[in-house]
Amino acid sequence: MIEVKTSPISGGEFNRGVFATRDIQKGELLHEAPVISYPNEQHKYLEKTILGDYAFEFGIGQSAILLGYGMLFNHSYEPNATYEINFKNNTFDFFAFTDIKAGDEIFINYNGDVDDQDPLWFNEE
Repeated sequence: MIEVKTSPISGGEFNRGVFATRDIQKGELLHEAPVISYPNEQHKYLEKTILGDYAFEFGIGQSAILLGYGMLFNHSYEPNATYEINFKNNTFDFFAFTDIKAGDEIFINYNGDVDDQDPLWFNEE
């Protein structure tokens, strides 16, 4: 259903993104990304590495690194996917927010809410 390929929107060192391998319907589960969570006070160590840019908030006082394809979805203020934190399963569950065509890149809003237009933290530095 999804695969990782070179993304035309990313000019960074890794320039990867997640793409649909078939048509996906709105609401369909795309991916369940397992997490490795850690206390926020440990994040200062990750900030010294490239992983600091990939961490997600994970409840009160916790952050998380996502496994699987979880950290490879690119950002858009007009996303075609969203995610929910599943604390019971320790996963981030990614869903189609709109219908997605085969071959399309799948985007999430890094701010966590599909309608959140706030500047991204890494653009504020």
